[in-house]
Amino acid sequence: MRVAIITVSDRCSEGTAIDKSGPKLVELINASEKVKHATVTGTTVIPDEREKISHAIRELCGSNASDVVITTGGTGWAVRDVTPEATNDVIERRCGGLETALHLRSLQATPFAALSRLTAGIRGQTLIVNFPGSTKAVQECWEVLEPLLNHGIGLLCGADQTTVHEKIQGQ
Repeated sequence: MRVAIITVSDRCSEGTAIDKSGPKLVELINASEKVKHATVTGTTVIPDEREKISHAIRELCGSNASDVVITTGGTGWAVRDVTPEATNDVIERRCGGLETALHLRSLQATPFAALSRLTAGIRGQTLIVNFPGSTKAVQECWEVLEPLLNHGIGLLCGADQTTVHEKIQGQ
């Protein structure tokens, strides 16, 4: 499974702050025992600019470059937080259940999670998921996404999932 990470931050892209959430995601993916054969294919840091974000996501989805694109940052209420809008410009299908699960997990940790506008969706055979920008929120959101990835990406790629569905349903 090929995973690309985009950190969205004006300050980190300018070099006035250090990206901590992108490296945290790399650490979590590399340490995962649940995601089969996960490889981080690239990380990038870009400013909070809608066109640059959507362009970066499109590039990572093109030619089956990535199975999963995770963004971190730019999901709040600040004027420059436009990651959800940029993601919605790119996705073809929303993943509302995943969005709800991510929000619910974060709300268990802090009421401030209600201020997150993260989104998730599919473009072609690529899953795109927005995470908030803090390392704590990245950890919490990864706990939700990690156990879903093998099955979800299998479905996107058209793999035969009959036995997985039977196991889930207790058959």
